[in-house]
Order: sequence, then C-alpha cells, then structure tokens
Amino acid sequence: MEVLVTGASGFLGSHVAEQLVGEGHRVRLLLRKTSSRQFLSFSHEERLGDITDVGSLVDAVNGVGAVVHAAGLVKARNEAEFAAANTLGTANLLSAIRQSNPDLGRFVYVSSLAAHGPSADGSPRDVHAPPNPITAYGRTKLAGEDLTRNSSIAARSVVIRPPAIYGPRDSALVPFFQLARFRLAPLLMGGRNRISIVYVEDVARAIVQAISSEASGGKVYCPEDGAVHTWRDLQGAVERAVGHRAVRMNAPRWTFTVAAVASEAVGFLKRRAVSLTREKVRELAQPHWVCSGEDLRRDLDWSPRVTIREGAALTYDWYRKHRWV
Repeated sequence: MEVLVTGASGFLGSHVAEQLVGEGHRVRLLLRKTSSRQFLSFSHEERLGDITDVGSLVDAVNGVGAVVHAAGLVKARNEAEFAAANTLGTANLLSAIRQSNPDLGRFVYVSSLAAHGPSADGSPRDVHAPPNPITAYGRTKLAGEDLTRNSSIAARSVVIRPPAIYGPRDSALVPFFQLARFRLAPLLMGGRNRISIVYVEDVARAIVQAISSEASGGKVYCPEDGAVHTWRDLQGAVERAVGHRAVRMNAPRWTFTVAAVASEAVGFLKRRAVSLTREKVRELAQPHWVCSGEDLRRDLDWSPRVTIREGAALTYDWYRKHRWV
C-alpha cells in the first residue's frame, strides 16, 4: 500500500514512516522545502506542501491508500498559532481528501492525551468520556479529532491519542539526561504525579497496525506501556541509563512558574515559541495523566515491547551517539 505521512520530518512521524517502509509499504512524505531530512534516510517519495495550504495538499493525497496525519505544533506563541496548524491544518487535509481521494481506505489522525484531559481520580478515563483539555494545545488537537469524527471518511478513520512519548530523536527529554549527568533532578511537586508514557517505536507500530486492521475503523486508541508511572519513576530510569544517581529536589510549583515566565519573556523578545510556558506547568502539575490501551490490545493484538528502563537506556544511547548530551 502507498501511504502518505504528514509530519514525517518530526519525532514520531519519522518513526512511523520508517516502520511503514520496514513493513513493505511505499511511503510518500509531505514536506516543506525547509523541512529537515535528518531522519529520512529510508526509501521514500516526497511531495512539497504545507498543511496550512490546502492547494498544496490535493496532489499529495491523490492515489494513496492511507494517510497518517502526524503533522502539527506542540509549541506555539499563542492559541491562534496552535489552531492554524492543529485544527485548520487537519481541516485542509480532510478537504483535499474529499476533492482528490474520497475513497481513501484509512485516515489515521495522531492526537494526544492532552485532547482528552487529565484523569480526576487516577484511573484511566473511557476514551468516549466527555473531553476536558486544559491547554491550547489540547483544545486544538481535540478540534482536529472532532473534524475527523465528523468527516465523510469518519468510519475509515482512526484517532491515536498517546500520552507522553519518548525515545530517540526526541529533544524534550534531553534536559532530563543532561541534568542527571550533573547529578541534579528538580522534580515538580516531588515528582509523584501519576503518568502514562510510551516508547516511540511502540506508538509507531500501533499506527502502522491500525492502517491495515479492519477492526480499527472509527475507533480511538491510547497506546501506553502497560504500567502507570510517576515522574520519579521516569527519573529513576534516566539515572540508571546515565549510570549514577542524582540529587532529587522537590521543586514547588511556583519555581517552575517563575521559570516559565522567564522562558516566555525570552520567547517574546525573540519572537519564537518556547516549550516551557505557564500552560505547560499547569499541565505538568496535574495529579493524573493516565490512559489505557486495552482496546488497542484487543482489536489489533498490539502490545508494548519496551519498558521504561529499556526505553530510557535506548534513548540515552542514541543521545550519546548523536552527541545530543
């Protein structure tokens, strides 16, 4: 099957495209002229375009059997920027499919647990429970989900709603490893907040399996690694990978908020988006970000292969090899 992947120059998208090629699919990538090709060493075809420009998408979707929509913004200067990519970009892609490929066999929308919101009591919420996103990112990803569910190809669409993803090519966890090498570990509110996480290659495999599974049409899935963790657990896995223990410091929420204000000020002056914002601190401070992959296990016979300890070690080895730490 020929599969179009958007966002393939990014962290998750590059892993999805690589696994598709490994499974024998032909891969077409939607890329901008300025997109990095750093992680695209596998065989692929390119189409130049941008999800914010519907006119550039019609040719890209034409003739493919499936589309994996992994493009989007995870950081932005304001909600309008998030919406332009995560919501309008999805609307544009669905419009292009209606125009040039209305019989598309499978559309996979890569969303986020942020679209569903945190759990109030620490147990995974049903995927069909009323969503409660608490950030601009979550709201705009939820809007993309709604567009997918209300589209003409809703019955042939799959929403993948992962929790925190980590692994090789991810820059988000680099500071964890860098600080651990200096034996420092500032943990927001003691790091006891409960989280679901998943290794990137496990998420990519779930997406690849969803493309060819008849059972996945119209479903929402949350891939996770089979356990509920805390940030302290993740820190412990990072320390084992690095090879020594760090001094764990209980950082009150206000300290992260102060750091976020400073980060936002730098972003404002440089006119660019930053990762650490007050909204991000609010997200990280939630007691429970947990989900369940039981439906995914049942429908697709999928199961996670990489534990948090193994994943942290693989990630650190990759960081060192590529001199990210």
